[in-house]
Amino acid sequence: MKTINQFLLSLLALIVLSCGSDKHDFPLDKRYWDVKDYDNAARELRFGYEKDEQLPMFDNPESRIIVEKLTDHQNYKVVLDDDELGLKYRNNIAEKFFEEWKGMTKIYLARDRKDQYLYEKELLAVRHFGLGLQIKYFDLGNQQIIKNSDDPNSSETKRVVNSNIKTLVNNYLNYLDQINNEESFTASGQKILGQGIEKYFNELIDHYPDADYTGLVNKAELLLKKSKSTDIQQPLQKLITRLDAKQSSKSY
Repeated sequence: MKTINQFLLSLLALIVLSCGSDKHDFPLDKRYWDVKDYDNAARELRFGYEKDEQLPMFDNPESRIIVEKLTDHQNYKVVLDDDELGLKYRNNIAEKFFEEWKGMTKIYLARDRKDQYLYEKELLAVRHFGLGLQIKYFDLGNQQIIKNSDDPNSSETKRVVNSNIKTLVNNYLNYLDQINNEESFTASGQKILGQGIEKYFNELIDHYPDADYTGLVNKAELLLKKSKSTDIQQPLQKLITRLDAKQSSKSY
């Protein structure tokens, strides 16, 4: 009987220790996460949590660091901005990061019974991560196309490069689709959504000033009429004004 009691006590202690430990494993001690870290982290966040278990949030002091690491742009920049690394290698890494990001967009989509996003800050941080990443990704891809072309100035090379830029701009339009769901964001979330337009769309235009933004202007104008949030309307109007001015300057 004594042996059985000791065994039960030992088993109980093991259960208590297991329940008290963090069952989710993230490489938080690493300065930068690589593609493999993202693959593991995204899989854990998508499938490793119970339905009633809270995902890592910026507002949770205990789990905040996980979201910060997940959405840290330096994780991809440290590789993609390193000119000492080969162009082909960086293209490969950029493509893998892009694929990981597409999976990340499915993590924080949950809404409550009132259709409000449960993780609006995290959802938008993931979207912003993708906006920044894609400029690097498409730029490196175009650099590789030009490098591998017999004639970088040929009409075919320019056609492919411009086609990639058009795809990038269209991908950015997907971010604006969030405005159709602006009522699912709080006032704070709407402000963050607008800040994303202000920051990343201006970066896009700075990087590709001669791209065709006709579709972007048309969509922005429609959403400007639809939106009821001044925090979204203001950056949309600034975006439209900048692109209209750019188009007018080309006309002269």
